[in-house]
Amino acid sequence: MGTAKLAVLGSINADHILNLESFPRPGETVIGKQYQIAFGGKGANQAVAAGRSGADITFIACVGEDDIGSRICQQLAMDNIKTSGIEVIKGETTGVALIFVNQQGENVIGINTGANAALTPKYFYRYQNIIEEADALLMQLESPLETVQLAAEIAKQNDTKVILNPAPAQKLSDQLLSLVDIITPNETEAEYLTGITVKDDLGAEKAAQILHDKGIATVIITLGSRGVWLSEKGQKGEIVPGFKVKVVDTIAAGDTFNGAFVTALLEGKAMLSAVRFAHSAAAIAVTRQGAQPSVPWRNEIDAFLTEQD
Repeated sequence: MGTAKLAVLGSINADHILNLESFPRPGETVIGKQYQIAFGGKGANQAVAAGRSGADITFIACVGEDDIGSRICQQLAMDNIKTSGIEVIKGETTGVALIFVNQQGENVIGINTGANAALTPKYFYRYQNIIEEADALLMQLESPLETVQLAAEIAKQNDTKVILNPAPAQKLSDQLLSLVDIITPNETEAEYLTGITVKDDLGAEKAAQILHDKGIATVIITLGSRGVWLSEKGQKGEIVPGFKVKVVDTIAAGDTFNGAFVTALLEGKAMLSAVRFAHSAAAIAVTRQGAQPSVPWRNEIDAFLTEQD
């Protein structure tokens, strides 16, 4: 058996990031500092996290007919990502995210979808063989939902494991959820999907149970600095704590977790080890600024883990 193959289907954005002391109130202008443009988009962030942490990954996505789109594609190739599933969409701009980060490292984000909207079922059919040949498919919700649904169906028919990071938060059909093997919501997303407020272990346990009842075998609810709630069908759920580090900004922490987690699973690591591997990748990411610039490489993750033991 060769290396297990990963397909990622998702979004590509250019992130415009501005650091502020505090978020502006309506009608207020605040002066920021450290303005930067970084490559982002949940799909691309997770693809980069998987590529840098050692996965054999092909990315299905769309960029606009602009300079930043071609620069992003060059960068993805340098991050060990096969870009054969990425096309330039004529007359479109690459997706854009406008991000404010406050002094606590929290962020607020506005997005223009741009070329990401072109990832339609019609587009997907040209690349469905990538998913048919993959061992796992990782997706988020910044692409058209009908495409996410279709990709999950094709994956299911071909015994490709479906991992869904249901972000940004929205309600999903039971039909889509029943196709998912592993789901990785944060507290807000878990509440959207289940109606249960996830404020403590009890809430996490209830929410996870509802997702299991919808047919999902593994539920991982990310709880920020507390770590994750890991629940496998038929077993008692538990908190798997993260690592304590000095947080600079949390942009792409969840994405880094997801990409590294799937990479570890595809390498045959047990669930707990995979979560721990993902925690270390995310811990390194939050100590750095920006989305993709903050994502660590495999040697950094391994070194960090060695220090923790």
